[in-house]
Amino acid sequence: MSNNNSTGSDNPNVENGTGPAPARASHFIRDIIQQDLEQGKHGGTIVTRFPPEPNAYLHLGHAKAICINYGLAEDFGGRYHLRFDDTNPTKEEQKYIDAMRVDIHWLGFDWGDHEYYASDYFEQLYNWAVELIEAGKAYVDDQTPEEIRETRGTLKTPGTESPYRNRPVEENLDLFARMKAGEFPNGSRVLRARIDMTSPNLNMRDPVMYRVLHEKHPRTGEAWCIYPMYDYAHGQSDAIEGITHSLCSLEFEDHRPLYDWFLNNIPSIPHKPRQIEFARLNLAHAMMSKRKLLQLVNEGVVDGWDDPRLTTLSGMRRRGYTATAIRRFCEVIGVTKTNSLTEFALLEHTVREDLNKTSARVMAVLNPLKVVIENYPEGQVEHMEAVNNPEDASAGTRQVPFSRTVYIERDDFTEDPPKKWFRLAPGREVRLRAAYWVTCTDVIKDDDGNVVELRCTYDPETKGGNNPPDGRKVKGTLHWVSAEHAVPAEVRSYDHLFTSVYPDDVTDEQKAEGLDWKVNVNPDSLTVNGNAMVEPSLADAEPGTRLQFERIGYFCVDTKFTMPDKLVFNRTATLRDTWAKQAKKG
Repeated sequence: MSNNNSTGSDNPNVENGTGPAPARASHFIRDIIQQDLEQGKHGGTIVTRFPPEPNAYLHLGHAKAICINYGLAEDFGGRYHLRFDDTNPTKEEQKYIDAMRVDIHWLGFDWGDHEYYASDYFEQLYNWAVELIEAGKAYVDDQTPEEIRETRGTLKTPGTESPYRNRPVEENLDLFARMKAGEFPNGSRVLRARIDMTSPNLNMRDPVMYRVLHEKHPRTGEAWCIYPMYDYAHGQSDAIEGITHSLCSLEFEDHRPLYDWFLNNIPSIPHKPRQIEFARLNLAHAMMSKRKLLQLVNEGVVDGWDDPRLTTLSGMRRRGYTATAIRRFCEVIGVTKTNSLTEFALLEHTVREDLNKTSARVMAVLNPLKVVIENYPEGQVEHMEAVNNPEDASAGTRQVPFSRTVYIERDDFTEDPPKKWFRLAPGREVRLRAAYWVTCTDVIKDDDGNVVELRCTYDPETKGGNNPPDGRKVKGTLHWVSAEHAVPAEVRSYDHLFTSVYPDDVTDEQKAEGLDWKVNVNPDSLTVNGNAMVEPSLADAEPGTRLQFERIGYFCVDTKFTMPDKLVFNRTATLRDTWAKQAKKG
């Protein structure tokens, strides 16, 4: 497209976001930080972090956490860390680390030199565990995982102390050193914190700190055969990095007493961060569990982590969502202490708002119906000037070829027009966008009575779609493509991946039949249309380019299946905005 300065490219290496605007709505975490700074805490500098485990791709829920952590550090002139929580070598892979870096940069955030790994701290974490053993606050337990689980108790009953809980300190030190040296097989021994087996908080009932695991680590190789548990490594990694405010989702609220216990009981801990919890993102019809997303990928329910039906950041990017829209969505839903469900329509509303301003308009016909303009000169081709984006004058215009035969949408014609039908029908006149007014004069059908072609005439005095000198008017404007110049394309339309608002919901009857949450997968979540025709300006459209198909919706050139000889478009969202209508109703 000529003179189009708004390509909307979705290549993560091209689009660099500028980060959220400094002015943001106040919320309880912002108020806490403001108060801390006013009281002179943390030396006047806050440090936040985003600590993903590299065992999956990032999704929209992670985007919320990233926006909160980065946004607060930026607003208060602080520092933002990216730390990979790589304490489980059986699940973590370098490909996930690489993908996370791409996604976070694409969102518009940069951590600079502050990229860290929990594995960088293995030696220090081990030494602090030794300190706890020396203080009588940790012990080696020989019980099996099943026995530990059985003696933990329930919410209504206290736990039972391990028979190894009162081992002498020297014996615990010796056993822990031998665990580290690799003398014991997987699962044979663990190191547990010695806290309170009668605590009403199950997390405080002598939680496991280390387990024996003879697995090669992606970064440390075979240097370690014992690995720290998340609850132990998490807070201490925060302390090492000087994190001031450790922000996490609400499910970790019950873990906060344990987070604080470690910080308060390790004698040489250098710094004590503060953990603050916020409500996680729950989005209607969307799965946010990494474990279940992995199942969908591994079982071939979707075509990979970047499937446009997923709310992974790579999937949303491939579908055509912009980083700006996702940041705006995270800003709109806010930061609260109460879990709630967010309507998917709100997410679509934010992407429509952004794409309406930035995406070029083009014409595409998804279900073509042939129209022959009988009084238009045979062999003649005119180039019509079409506006690229009425919301952005700087986007310019493009030339669209017009010829005697065009395609219109099959749904834009009916033989028996109902009341208030302003599109094409026998004897009716409509405007072809940026071209001419045409009138339907005849309908051609096949042997089965299906309409296969329309015959029309045009008014030469309406070039550009302008009103004719005689002052008559039409209410219908249709998009079209020249049959001679049209480019074939495949268009992929998406519906919710899950039919249920809550994808995890499974009825008792379904459970009795052996069904699980995958019973809610929508079999019609993907519709592939291989018959579309698009205007020739799209012939060389770059993968990732975002566009508005006039009168249809927002689309993106697919980055996976588009080939030099095959155009594939993913529908990002329809033009219809149900959320805006709901908002107006109050």
